[in-house]
Amino acid sequence: MLDARIYRAALVPVLLAVIVCAFSLEDQPPAIGTTLAPDAFSGPRATRELQSLAAAFPRRRAGSAADAALARRIAGTFRGMEPAYEVTARSFTGETIDGKRRLQTVLARQVGEPGPELVVVAHRDAAGRGARAELSGTAAMLELARVVAGGRLRRTVTFVSTTGGSGGAAGVRDLARRLSGNPIDAVLVLGDLASRRSRRPLTVSWSDGSTLGPLRLKRTVDEAVRDEVATQPGAPGVVTQWTRLAFPGTVGEQGPLIARGLPAVLLSASGERTPAASAPVDDNRVEAYGRAALRTLVALDEGPVVADGPSRAVVTLRKVLPPWAVRLLIGSFLLAPLLVTIDGFARARRRRHPVSPWLGWIAAAAAPFALAAAFATVLGITGLLTATPPTPVPPGAIPLDGAGRAGLIGAVLVLVLTFVARPLVLRATGGRKHLDGPGAGAAVLLTWCVLAALLWIVNPFAAAFMVPAAHLWLPVVAPELRLRRGIALLLVGVSLLPFVLAALVLSGQYGLDPLGFVWALFLVVAGAHVGPVAWLFWSIVAGCALAAIVLAWRTRPPPPVEVSQPRITVRGPATYAGPGSLGGTESALRR
Repeated sequence: MLDARIYRAALVPVLLAVIVCAFSLEDQPPAIGTTLAPDAFSGPRATRELQSLAAAFPRRRAGSAADAALARRIAGTFRGMEPAYEVTARSFTGETIDGKRRLQTVLARQVGEPGPELVVVAHRDAAGRGARAELSGTAAMLELARVVAGGRLRRTVTFVSTTGGSGGAAGVRDLARRLSGNPIDAVLVLGDLASRRSRRPLTVSWSDGSTLGPLRLKRTVDEAVRDEVATQPGAPGVVTQWTRLAFPGTVGEQGPLIARGLPAVLLSASGERTPAASAPVDDNRVEAYGRAALRTLVALDEGPVVADGPSRAVVTLRKVLPPWAVRLLIGSFLLAPLLVTIDGFARARRRRHPVSPWLGWIAAAAAPFALAAAFATVLGITGLLTATPPTPVPPGAIPLDGAGRAGLIGAVLVLVLTFVARPLVLRATGGRKHLDGPGAGAAVLLTWCVLAALLWIVNPFAAAFMVPAAHLWLPVVAPELRLRRGIALLLVGVSLLPFVLAALVLSGQYGLDPLGFVWALFLVVAGAHVGPVAWLFWSIVAGCALAAIVLAWRTRPPPPVEVSQPRITVRGPATYAGPGSLGGTESALRR
């Protein structure tokens, strides 16, 4: 029922798309540099500030009394630099790793020339005791404020001390809402600037949305790191970039800012993740990274406006692949299976093969995943879990305690019980019990291709993970192609490998083991980072994958080849038996 001619003809645009993508590669935007050396940054003074703050506030979980006291001290330090800065403190309620808390953000603003502003952000809280490395960003920010006080920079600059950076990024999320609509040229987020051991990349531009921070801003900070820290900042590979754009999220504080359309980048010796509370601190690193931050501010102040917002551009082969080229390429790969599926569905309808019952079967297969996700969402809404921040949290920030274990076990029970009650679900959805026949294959392919096309409209990077299945499932579901069970299962398994690769990449990026990955996934669903529309969509995708596995398992083996004597219908040299074998002639009969 699948027309190979349509499939071959629809593959022609793929070649054209590949050629277009090859010619669409662009040069990376140049970094904004400066010739002024950032000698004004005092590393010893920043180190003394770090030691003083860490000794006075060893326990400073977000929303605690110590966190509030530290906020007052930072505000007092900024006020001591008056009249250079206008200091304000704003209170709000936010979700932290300990649940909802009353939080405070301190802002110190130095007014400069009219135009886009510069913003420097650092969080002051920590999940563990001590955590000097995590506090180094605040110490460096205070030293930067001292250096640029009195009009050293032309532009308006705002220094912001937030809380919630240990998990949930509540302070930055509130700041992003306040900054939206303001003319902001760049936001430099300071993380760990003192750890002895580095984790690359040192500059991070991942987002909570499906975009990345401006590449020009990131390259500007990269160049400052090379000049001052004397090391390569590192860069993610193509597979990592693609996966992070397909499944967005970050534990860094730049994420909510970029998601709100603000040009932001994180500078941290520990990369995206927060350092351990006991991470050793190198005083020389404080000076080196502080000088890199100051060099970045001076370059942005003296140079042209960045003018670039968040984008989906992918860096490959030292070139930039624009997002429209990615959309074109993935769309061309989806075209062939989509056209063949539509044609096969029309053929199935003309031959009166039932299709709608198998759509009900897919819905019943998706129901366990959807109900488990709904259960997690209800736990997050009702507050039965310890904390459910709306963004991913660093590993270990929210431990798997008794409430978490109960929630995970409950979700697994919902999943299992829904599978057990599958006959009832099939009756409710109008599906049939046994998945078989041409109509079943048409239903599976049609659902998968429609989902892939819808996802391609929203996020072509995520749709790319569905492309292999759209092609490899064609011979599995085609009734005229009777594959052996092993080959059919192999094709389905290979088609799902991209999702396995994505899970491995994300686990490595976030530093999660298998159980930690499941717990993190549970938390992002409970915290609504993955909303109802998203988990319902991926539940249907999982239902289609189960249907493909069942079809591959139940594939009928090819009929055996019968070996028998061929029936002779034509006489020739191979069957000639001598004179008279063709019958008598008149001359022979007369004799």
